[in-house]
Amino acid sequence: MIFDLISSLPGLFLLSFFSATLLPGGSEAAFLTMASVTPYSPVTLVLVASFGNILGSVANYWLGRLAISYQDRKWFPASPESLKKSQLWFSRWGQWAVLLAWMPIIGDPITVAAGVMRMSFWRFTLLVTLSKTIRYMVLIGLFDLLV
Repeated sequence: MIFDLISSLPGLFLLSFFSATLLPGGSEAAFLTMASVTPYSPVTLVLVASFGNILGSVANYWLGRLAISYQDRKWFPASPESLKKSQLWFSRWGQWAVLLAWMPIIGDPITVAAGVMRMSFWRFTLLVTLSKTIRYMVLIGLFDLLV
């Protein structure tokens, strides 16, 4: 039953979505498994996985936009000084760092930071779309070469 969900397009979408949020997980193994055992075309798999992953990053972005409104609370995870340093760093490098949104460990916090720093939503979406889609295209390309 679990394999049926994971090996379905909605399952791939959900796995890709949640793996792009701050929750732990990855979608690459399911993506490549589906490429080898399902009849779906590589283009379909890339589109579904990319769309889910992009929307997960968009959720992180809006979480960051919402979270910054709580910066005056004791439990807020960043001090005013570290937030100021982060804003300076992000204004210099952050927008291009969004191209690293596909990377494990650092990618998800970058997408939250983009929201906190109020990066243009449309620029964010464009860069995340490029990042996530190219990652899945490279994965499927390498898979086709090696298998």
